[in-house]
Amino acid sequence: MPRKLLKKYMPDPKTIKDNKYLKIFGSLLHASELWHFSRHSIAKAFAVGLFCAWVPVPFQMVLAAGGAILFRANLPMSIALVWITNPFTMPPMFYAAYKIGAVVMGVGEVPFEMELTLDWLIHGTLLIWQPFLLGCFIVGVVSSMLGYFGIQLFWRWRVMKSWRNRKHAKVSRKH
Repeated sequence: MPRKLLKKYMPDPKTIKDNKYLKIFGSLLHASELWHFSRHSIAKAFAVGLFCAWVPVPFQMVLAAGGAILFRANLPMSIALVWITNPFTMPPMFYAAYKIGAVVMGVGEVPFEMELTLDWLIHGTLLIWQPFLLGCFIVGVVSSMLGYFGIQLFWRWRVMKSWRNRKHAKVSRKH
């Protein structure tokens, strides 16, 4: 079942509860439903985690934890999914979000060269922030929905496959 596979790769609850950035949630982290590995809890975790992965802020894990608490989603999975955006994947993902936002807004792509300076961060982002944030929001919502419904379907498929395998095993033992 998917539950066994997911539990195998999830971090220890104590590690998450002891995270210095997540301590702001206090005793809310101890709610038992945040640690369940059910179809609904994991599907909600995919929705929360994938949406938060597209939020262009440095504290995505805290946002994902807050979303997991709010929606009663699996906390470890919500937090783990934000790592889809990491220093290696962030540039192409956020550039794609910018392009999508520019297309939706009907504005042409603004030519810009990124520099790792405070001046560029302040002035350069003024040129692209609207299409970039719109693109992040659109991709976040779409990936969130695909994640939620995809996990619902995948989980159901795995359970039905397991039932069929058990049924066939019983039939073959009788013969």
